[in-house]
Amino acid sequence: MMRFQSFTPIVLLQLTFLAAVHGAKWTYTGPDGEEYWAKNYPYCGGAFQSPINIKSDLLRFDPTLRPVEVQNYNLSPNEQLTLGNNGHSVQISLPSKMHISSLPHRYTATQLHLHWGSSGRPVGSEHLVNSKQYAAEMHVVHFNSDKYAGMSMAVDKSDGLAVLGVLIEIGEFNPAFEQFLKFLNGIKYKDQKVKVPGFNIRALLPARLDEYYRYDGSLTTPPCYPSVLWTVFRNHVTISHKQFLSLATTLYSSHAQDSAPVPLNGNFRKPQPVDSRIVLVSFKEGRGLQGILTVTSPLTRKGIIQQLLAGDLADLADEGLYQLLPSGSEKLHAGKKKEPKYQQSETLSKSKQQMLNLYPLKKSQATLPVGKLGLAEEALCYVSTEQRVFHELKQSHRETQLVQALRDSVFPDLNLKSYLDCKSDLALSTIRHILRGRPPTDEALELDRSLTKALRNQKKISMATKQNVPVTKYGGLSPATVPITPHSQGYPHPWLLPMEWED
Repeated sequence: MMRFQSFTPIVLLQLTFLAAVHGAKWTYTGPDGEEYWAKNYPYCGGAFQSPINIKSDLLRFDPTLRPVEVQNYNLSPNEQLTLGNNGHSVQISLPSKMHISSLPHRYTATQLHLHWGSSGRPVGSEHLVNSKQYAAEMHVVHFNSDKYAGMSMAVDKSDGLAVLGVLIEIGEFNPAFEQFLKFLNGIKYKDQKVKVPGFNIRALLPARLDEYYRYDGSLTTPPCYPSVLWTVFRNHVTISHKQFLSLATTLYSSHAQDSAPVPLNGNFRKPQPVDSRIVLVSFKEGRGLQGILTVTSPLTRKGIIQQLLAGDLADLADEGLYQLLPSGSEKLHAGKKKEPKYQQSETLSKSKQQMLNLYPLKKSQATLPVGKLGLAEEALCYVSTEQRVFHELKQSHRETQLVQALRDSVFPDLNLKSYLDCKSDLALSTIRHILRGRPPTDEALELDRSLTKALRNQKKISMATKQNVPVTKYGGLSPATVPITPHSQGYPHPWLLPMEWED
């Protein structure tokens, strides 16, 4: 759980209301279950939530993705780790020397935890792959230590966290998992903890770290900040049926002194809406991956945003419309001969491209959090955004609209950042957000009409295709490529922050 007491006194004063709200109890089922999380934790009803169902039609091959490199994961038995039950999961505190070295920033490990099903229903992974749910899932949580002093400072930043997800199936006995599963009887109840000898954490991961899915997502437990770079390994690991049962039947989410013990199992969140996101993959071969699309280059994407900011919108509405549609829409617009102006940016000189990257947004253009096209390099702070939105709603006596207002406020910024990082398509609501500061010219109106019509046509084609023939590699229209509406359905993937007692 996020602990607001870890913030400075100044921030605490600013967040009096939110601190009270975010101390609310939450569970996976019942009156405090995930369908009610957004009442007290508004980001849980917001955009870019996790987990998701990783379907084939979301995948885009990215040839720049390197194998995951982890450092200092092989711990000595002389190092004592804290194993605990925080009422939501079993969790191991990890030493700060452990880190991921293959990302643009250094991400330092802080803890790992698991999610699992029950003895009667042994499916409990948060992420699904083509609708397949695994028995359990392990998350190794890291924070961006290049930019932030600790987890509490990084948790609400868009570049704050990186989590390695490992899917777990019931099969062969796993000696690495047994290194901590054999101590579960010592942490049967909430807030209990024991010391365990260090072991090789790398052995908990799949043998191959070069094959994985990657996307922008969120914490899978309250407060659900969309601050996680997810890496879910393609290959699963196994634990024995006996090992799984030890997870599913040993622990309780209640305290030892409680009169009615509550079993701790089924602790996974349901899959969440995709919200225009795509899932990058580091591999291009394998079953069901024939003809997988390659992600559009960052250079082209920056050129498209440049065109929206200051270019010829009529050119976009006519010849370059397919570039604004979800990946794979090119076939809908085959036969166009004129090359859009922004496509020529692929051949710009290095110096010109550097100027393009630094093209300033006018203050009147949308309400993006930074003044450069290089938004992908900046971090969004979700605590401050939540506070600002709540204040604005309170001024207009519309506090009950907090969840939807947060979603509408944050989604365009998240979508643009993720788009420039090649991890989403460009949603229609984001295009309108970018164009808000431009004069309402005939060209702008023409582009809006053309794009809306094209998206409707594409959706009709996609629905017809699904009804008559198998889904193509291009898939259907992402939920957020149409104007954003509140979603009432929740889906699976949890994530836990360090426990309050963690040392």
